[in-house]
Order: sequence, then C-alpha cells, then structure tokens
Amino acid sequence: MQNVRLGIIGVGNMGKGHIKYLIKGEVSGVTLAAVCDAIPENLKWAEQELGEAVLRYTDPYEMMDSKEIDAVLIATPHYSHPELSIACFERGLHVLCEKPAGVYTKQVREMNEAWEKSNVVFSMMYNQRTNPLYRKLKDIIDSGELGEIKRTNWIITNWYRSQSYYDSGSWRATWAGEGGGVLLNQDPHQLDLWQWTIGMMPTRVRAFCYFGKHRNIEVEDDVTAFVEYENGATGVFVTTTGEAPGTNRFEISGDRGKIVIENNQLTFWRLREPESEFNKRFTGSFGSPECWKCEVPVEGVNPDHKGITQNFVNAILHGEALIAPGAEGIKGLMISNAMLLSTWTDGWVDMPIDEELYYDYLQQKIAESSKKKKEAMV
Repeated sequence: MQNVRLGIIGVGNMGKGHIKYLIKGEVSGVTLAAVCDAIPENLKWAEQELGEAVLRYTDPYEMMDSKEIDAVLIATPHYSHPELSIACFERGLHVLCEKPAGVYTKQVREMNEAWEKSNVVFSMMYNQRTNPLYRKLKDIIDSGELGEIKRTNWIITNWYRSQSYYDSGSWRATWAGEGGGVLLNQDPHQLDLWQWTIGMMPTRVRAFCYFGKHRNIEVEDDVTAFVEYENGATGVFVTTTGEAPGTNRFEISGDRGKIVIENNQLTFWRLREPESEFNKRFTGSFGSPECWKCEVPVEGVNPDHKGITQNFVNAILHGEALIAPGAEGIKGLMISNAMLLSTWTDGWVDMPIDEELYYDYLQQKIAESSKKKKEAMV
C-alpha cells in the first residue's frame, strides 16, 4: 500500500475539523475517500465542501463494506466508539478513534480484545501526547532525573462551560447521551497524560464528584479525587466546568525535586542531591537540600490532531511506532470510572475497578436520565 484511503464516521465538530486539514493535504500518504453521517445537514456540508470525489454514506457499516477505504477515523459520540471500532477490526480496517475510548471500561476491554484478534493498526486521538511540554516531562521522568515520584497534583479547572453550552443539545451532559460530564467530555486528555507521563496507574482511588453543582445538568461538573500508587506516592486531581478564571497546573514531586507545568512553561526545581540522601546525612534542625530553579527549554510546536493522524498513517504504511496505541485508551477511562464509582459507593475503589459493578450503576443512571441519546447517534 502506498496511500491510505481514509473514511470518517461522524461529520460533527470534530469530524469537520479533521476533514479540513486532510483536504488541505497537511497529512501525507492519505486520501480522504469517504465520510459518513446520519444527519442530512452534515452530509450536505460534506457535499458542498468535498464534492463528488469523496463518497458519502448514511450507514457506517455500508461504508465499511464498500471496499473503498482502508482505514476509519471514528469521530462519533462516546457510546458508539467501541461498537464501531470492533466492526472495523472484524473487516480488517485500521482504526483511529477519537477520545474517549468509550464510556465504561467493560465495553472498551471488549474492544481491545477484538483488536488483539485482528491484524490492523489501532490508535487513539490523544493529540496532547504530541505536545512538546508533556513529551519533555515524560522524557525527564523516564530518564530518572526527577527520581522516584512522591506526589502528583493536577488542578485543571479552566474547562469553563456556560449553561447555554449544555442547553445546545438535549443529549449533552446526560447519562444516556454522553455517559458522564467533565471527566468523560473535557478531561480525557489530562487523565491520559496523568498516567502516561509518570508511567504509573493508581492502585486505589477516593473521589468526590458533584453532579449538577454549578449548572442545571445531571452529570458531574465538579470533582476532587485522591489516589495512591504502588510505590507509596499519592496524587490529587481537581477539575470543574463551573469556575472562572480557571487554572491548569500539573505538579510532580520526586526524590530529586519538583516539576511544574503551568502557563505553557515547564519549570524544574532541581535538587543538587536526592532528598533521601540529604536526609540520611543531615544532622541539623531546619536545613533542606540545595535547590536550583531551572526553566527547561521546550522546543517545537504541537502538531496536535494532525500529528496523531500522520503517525497513524505512517504506522500503516511504514510500521512506525504509535504515539497513542488504541489499547491504552482504557487507562484514563478506568481512572474516570473509578472516580465516579468511588462517589456512588461512598468509599475507596481498588484498581482495576469492578467493571460489572460500574456498569450496573451506570445503567441505573441511564434509566433515570432525563434526556436520551437520540440526538447523539450517528
């Protein structure tokens, strides 16, 4: 294969965004061959923007069976991601899936198991993994320069959303329509980066999720969570859509200092000797290790969605290693599921979570949901 024929399922906001850079030729080795959407207005837009050269479908399975595509970019509402991905795997089609991987880990695990039986490339649209800031952070941690991690804190409260945003679609911010709130809609990138950069998943979670605290919605819009890691480290994750001005500050403390990412800068408070070594030798009362404040240079720009798409295409054509393997989509989702389950059960949740218990709770919420997902279906 010299060129990947790509089909896009979902011509909503995200789908349109992907289409725009693809038709400009900003990703090499790929041709937009087809699009699919059940909403007439979206297909009309595609006709006007793309002409007759790009095939249009209302049924995603018809597009999958057309033999006109080699790969699929899934940009549909959350619930449908695993189902559509599995259908592609079964047909030998490569898959690039928008975040989140799904709504609950049980369905995502089934998706991953189906991929393992296939022989296709599977990637997640975790475009923040291409951000030089977080790549540099991961590099420093992986190199051991920060030492053993002791604590992680992420305050991500700049996801401000007004009531009018939630009122723009009856499926928004509902259990039946989206399957969650700020954790599932706004925070998947941060939850993925949280575990990806430090190379650790929590071992247990205690969270406090508030539902409709700031807006007239039924899902979570304010969350504070505490996590523990196998090495004894702890972490805090704070997020909301109801705070202005918001904050985006990621802080990681280790044996050799502290790293902070805030305002698009990476600062390393670097200890001249590990804290553990200083503690062993120091005999005074109030001393502390010598510390240097280092503004770490971060080179390059974030290729964002285009970067992940190019990597996906390169993986198909040339065997390039994936930046965001699809099977890793379950990790951030498990953290968000654990936070909700902890709140619903009012206690600690061990990782990996009890997927059946989470599924049962979610079904109860869906049954009680005030809005259904009819508008959210492709």
